[in-house]
Amino acid sequence: MDKQKTISKEVSFSGVGLHTANRSNVTFLPAPAGSGVVFIRKDLPGRPQIKACVKSLLSAEITPRRTSIGNSQIQIQTVEHLMAALSGLGIDNLYVELDNNELPGLDGSSINYVELLNQAGIKELDLEREYLVVKDPIKIEEDGSSITILPSSEFKISYTLDYSKSVINKIEFMELVVNPQSFKSEIAPARTFCLESEANELQRHGLGLGANYENTLVLNNDGSVIRNRVRFQNEFVRHKILDLMGDLSLVGYPLKAHIIALKSGHSLNLKLVNKIAEQKIGENMNIPDGVLEVSDIMKIIPHREPFLFVDRITNLVRGKSATGFKNVTINDYFFRGHFPGRPVMPGVIIVEAMAQVGGVMMLSCKENTGKLAFFLSINNVKFRKPVVPGDQLILEVEAIKVKTKTGQVRGRALVDGKVVAEADFVCALIKE
Repeated sequence: MDKQKTISKEVSFSGVGLHTANRSNVTFLPAPAGSGVVFIRKDLPGRPQIKACVKSLLSAEITPRRTSIGNSQIQIQTVEHLMAALSGLGIDNLYVELDNNELPGLDGSSINYVELLNQAGIKELDLEREYLVVKDPIKIEEDGSSITILPSSEFKISYTLDYSKSVINKIEFMELVVNPQSFKSEIAPARTFCLESEANELQRHGLGLGANYENTLVLNNDGSVIRNRVRFQNEFVRHKILDLMGDLSLVGYPLKAHIIALKSGHSLNLKLVNKIAEQKIGENMNIPDGVLEVSDIMKIIPHREPFLFVDRITNLVRGKSATGFKNVTINDYFFRGHFPGRPVMPGVIIVEAMAQVGGVMMLSCKENTGKLAFFLSINNVKFRKPVVPGDQLILEVEAIKVKTKTGQVRGRALVDGKVVAEADFVCALIKE
């Protein structure tokens, strides 16, 4: 198996959003293994974050003609071109800081994102990638469009674009196995497109306000491109593949599947993403593999406030590894009495937090469902740096050996990519 990846150093740029015309300053930063792609709105109070995943998807009715994520605090529009670049290059983890609500459209393709990410450098991390391997066919349809997903040992896309009944008057087909080389040369440079009459209508409805003849291929009534030239004779179908890749990346895992698409767009793409996510959850006893929120964690281990020290778990590989997160705040109860003049998180609680992530990792296995995990021993404990309010504690655990009655786990805690504590522990796995 290959390793997860992030970038080697931060890189910044700015640009205008294709739909809102809002200018945004963006910085890409390295992220640790298991983080995923996390957007941070640095212009908003508290710098709220949101992960690019199926749980964060906004419906196509809220932000039509593009793919967007959001929650009650934050919204990020038109993420598909960046997400396609990350998927195509095999980058799993990234922090994206920006100061507005839409990513820059740049030249309307993914190629500028590819160049920026390569400029930052791509590096491997310690944790292995977990692929979503499609085992059974899935098909969805909508208004004459369809997507079928079939089992495959690689990531392959076959796309048919049928504009034979429009002024474009084209049927385009393309099929390729996706890897960093094929993506960069065949898909990343393909730009978004629309009809001139369609563009005028969109702008009257407040869409495409940042689009122009440089970042969008605009076609007139005879199907020719206005004030620009195509980069490929079949650039339109290539861009449709680009959009599809960006949307599918929101499943949260790199895919091993053959995707066969006919005239699909964002609406149908995102329905497929939700369908895949539903199937994934169904396979895992209703315990999602991607992201476990507090409500999910409490279904597996009995810990509750004020002794639950994990806010979220990502990249759970049951019985093998997991990554947990704890946002350390001054409101955490232990700061009231532990060096109150200079708040420092107690080391024993850091170890307990690692153990809780390890407990979820072990007890989420089918054979350990319903058991409890009790400490038998803690070894090789090292504390390397104090943890203080404002830190985000990243808790990485991996199984050394998990049996039906015992589990041996190695854990480490990190802040800003630096190890602050580590320990090995053995737990007894006991039926309630």
